[in-house]
Amino acid sequence: MKLTTNTFRAHSARMFLGGLVLAAASAFVVAAHAAPHEGMHGGMGMGMGMGMGMGMMGGGHHVEHMLGGVNATPEQRTQIHQIMQSAMADMKTQREAGRALREQSRTLLAQPNIDARAVEANRVQLMALHEQGSKRMSQAMVDAAKVLTPDQRKQLADRMAQRGAMMERHQAERRSLDKKTP
Repeated sequence: MKLTTNTFRAHSARMFLGGLVLAAASAFVVAAHAAPHEGMHGGMGMGMGMGMGMGMMGGGHHVEHMLGGVNATPEQRTQIHQIMQSAMADMKTQREAGRALREQSRTLLAQPNIDARAVEANRVQLMALHEQGSKRMSQAMVDAAKVLTPDQRKQLADRMAQRGAMMERHQAERRSLDKKTP
């Protein structure tokens, strides 16, 4: 396949998005294994149009904080926690499969003679796993969003947008400070 500038950009964008999905899935899995009182305290993650990102997908404390901010009922909280627990169980299996594929990739790349076809096949499997994880996370967020009322979803989206703007300001401040440091 001849790589033109546009093809290269498209490939780079796919690789970047794949990395984002992996990072989001990894953060999700880490949160899933956190103690019940711990959660994801960051969480811009995979915003799904209504501002529900990794914050909704994280562990107990953060989910409770987000649900408390939109006055979720006890029934809504129970349903959403069940949705997230199911998704976390599914993601554990995917995490294990991803670990095996990454180990296989390291093994393939450490060989005296590199088998480009095997490396590519491994990459395709890993990207398929990322896509599967992304779909599962998206479905869990959709399912959780359906439990909330339209007004609650709007409130949550507004809160996540405010949090995102705050994070962007903090990152800009850090970059500014980094430039000033000799």
